[in-house]
Amino acid sequence: MTGPRRRKAGKHAPIGRRIAELRTGRGMSQQVFADRVGKSKSWVDKIERGVRVLDRLSVINTVAAALGVTPAILLGGTNPPAPATDTRADIEQIRAALARHAAPASPEHPPLTQLDAQAGYAWAAYRNGNHPQVLRALPDLLDQTRYARHHAPPGSQPAADLLVRVYRLTAQLMVKLGEPHLAWLAADRAMTAATGDPHRTGLAAISLAQALRALRRSRLAVTAAHTAVHQLDLTPARVFLPDEPALTGTLLLEAALAAATSGDAPTADDLTDRATQLAYSSAAGQRNDHDGYAFGPTAVDLTRALTATRLGDHQRAVTIHRQATSDDGWHRLPAEHRAAHLIDISRAHLDLGDPHAAGRALITADAIAPAELRTRPTAHAALAAVIRSGTAAADVTRLAATIGLTRR
Repeated sequence: MTGPRRRKAGKHAPIGRRIAELRTGRGMSQQVFADRVGKSKSWVDKIERGVRVLDRLSVINTVAAALGVTPAILLGGTNPPAPATDTRADIEQIRAALARHAAPASPEHPPLTQLDAQAGYAWAAYRNGNHPQVLRALPDLLDQTRYARHHAPPGSQPAADLLVRVYRLTAQLMVKLGEPHLAWLAADRAMTAATGDPHRTGLAAISLAQALRALRRSRLAVTAAHTAVHQLDLTPARVFLPDEPALTGTLLLEAALAAATSGDAPTADDLTDRATQLAYSSAAGQRNDHDGYAFGPTAVDLTRALTATRLGDHQRAVTIHRQATSDDGWHRLPAEHRAAHLIDISRAHLDLGDPHAAGRALITADAIAPAELRTRPTAHAALAAVIRSGTAAADVTRLAATIGLTRR
């Protein structure tokens, strides 16, 4: 009996040892770590000693996020592998989860605090541009948060807040991955869950505006964002919401992008100017938080660059972009935000007839957040355009080959 037991423990010990080493290296006790992953101290001890098998991908993702590493590191890789470029299977899992609209009869009912922590880890992965990790976590998170909301006491604010956060994350990721109809469905669910609370509605409206723009319904996107701003303006308790100026400013920027996409330059300029006033107020400042948006002077300038691109003024877009990215605020933005902006601005370089600058922007985006570039259809299209120009640098050509793009 002793021999087989040792072999079994030995088989599963490496991942447990890695968890123990990473945990102690971060100064966490087993109890603190257990609280972060929503497990018991006994569970952590058994995992670290190899007595218990860690074989569920959703739990591996949660453990990795709590330790601040990728799942690949836990599973034995010394360097994270390049993110997969084919996300179709993961998207289908999310499609199925969204189709399960009724509260699931899941045998696992994590407490609300654990689900809130898991949602926080998923948002952190999103801000870091780790989209494959978010894709893997979302199906279970959607089911479990919907269950928690269904069984929470009537009018439970924490349960509603959590459901809005998870639906918003789903919507924003689906926009990036070229699934605007799924994004619209998730954003609409977020708006429904937010009903009755202007602050939650404002958060959900960010994702709704993004989904509508992806569906080429820019005027509706302007209306959605502007209506949410109006509701916030009418909120009697707004003085008790320290993040409200940043939320209002972000909604104004979303509306400005939508207005520019529909060719309405005066409205885009007016909305951006209003956001600028908020960005330079002491109340808003530079804000990066768990609600999935970043706001401040740099974010406003980057939006000005993108509105200029949408309005066809590519030279102005590139000029504003260069000024904004030389500021310290640029480096304080989440990796996802910076990489996404570089992908967007690459189109301005291409429209100016400068594929070399476009290629440089894409290479930089890949260095900041590889999955942002390697999983997004718009990034693939921009990279393919650079390759077709026939002047791509060697590193751009290698990147294109890595994600399966060839010159056509």
